[in-house]
Amino acid sequence: MQFRAGKKSQNDVSIQDPIDSEQDGGLTLNDVMADSFNMHEDYERKEEAQALYRVLNRLSGRERQIVILRYGLSGTGPLTQQQIADILNISRSYV
Repeated sequence: MQFRAGKKSQNDVSIQDPIDSEQDGGLTLNDVMADSFNMHEDYERKEEAQALYRVLNRLSGRERQIVILRYGLSGTGPLTQQQIADILNISRSYV
């Protein structure tokens, strides 16, 4: 059973395996992989989102709902003024 398990994983590559076998402790796959995560930008986005929701909480219920629908802050796409007016049964100018 051990040999069968080994056969299945013999083509697996570890992210820590060296790329160039001639160099001892040279570059690994992890060193050359692109990483799009930026901790500083992620932190800034979280801070901005928290500030936005603090401001939204100051609005009345209807105002908050309009802003959320208009700019797509509820995870859905942004809606037009007319779509929001239809949902809330108000005129487009009130939106």
